This record gives sequence, structure tokens and C-alpha cells, in this order.
Amino acid sequence: MKQPEQIEHKGTVAFVGHDVVLVNIEVMEACGSCASRKACAMGQGSTREILVSVDDAENYAVGDIVRVSAKQTVGVVAVLLCYVLPLIVMVAVLAIMVSLGFMEGTSALVALASLATYYAVLALFRKRISRKVVFAIKPMASLVESIISRKSKVESL
Repeated sequence: MKQPEQIEHKGTVAFVGHDVVLVNIEVMEACGSCASRKACAMGQGSTREILVSVDDAENYAVGDIVRVSAKQTVGVVAVLLCYVLPLIVMVAVLAIMVSLGFMEGTSALVALASLATYYAVLALFRKRISRKVVFAIKPMASLVESIISRKSKVESL
């Protein structure tokens, strides 16, 4: 079965800024069929906030229902950066410390400190990462209009 190329969630506009829109995402039951559901933060609660950079922020208003989408590769990158790489760093530091003859307690503390360092470095590169992790939004009205136009094209055939 082919995985979808886009990850999409329905949401409500919570704030509109100069060139950004803050969207509250409703976690959908469809997450149950997603292969990344266990590692994805979207499955951990009822709502999440996503800040989306847009060129046409004036076209959105608080309360608008929108569809937020991202390429599936964005989800994979997020899982790698937030879960997989920190685990590898922590285990590697722990193994190196123990193999160098340090006590387990000291090794564990240094491994935990390496996690803090990893996430601090990740925070420093936040802007650079945000250029690669791109979300797009589309008003639900536009989606309805496109479905209606497709349906009318099919009926005319």
C-alpha cells in the first residue's frame, strides 16, 4: 500500500500576524492508520499549535477552518531530529564513557548532559531547520470549491 505524500490535518486559525498564521490542529482519528503515529507528537493530545509562514495572511481570520499540510518527508525529518538522533547521541556517549572506564553513574549523567547539549544546539539551528520544515495552509472553502468543480467536470463527461 502506497503511503500518502502529504500529511494533512484540519485546523482552526487562532491568530493572524503580518506574515504568519497560528493554527490549532485537531488530532484526527486517521492518525491510527499512519505509520509514524507512535513517534509523531500529533497523536499525544487533542490539539497542537502550528505556526505557518504565509504571504497572504490578510486572507485568513481567527476562527477560519483550514487544512494544514506538509510533505511526509517533513515528518520523517522531525522524528529523526527529535527522537532518533538524540537517542543515538545518548547511547554513544554512554558507551564511550563506560568503555573509557568511568563509573556507570558518571557515564549516565554525562549522557544526559549530552542530550541537553544536543537540544540546545538544535534550538540554535531552529531558524535553519524551520526553512526545511515547511507547512502550508489552505482554506477549507477552497477545498470544497475544488471538490465541487471536479465533481461537475466528471458529471459533464
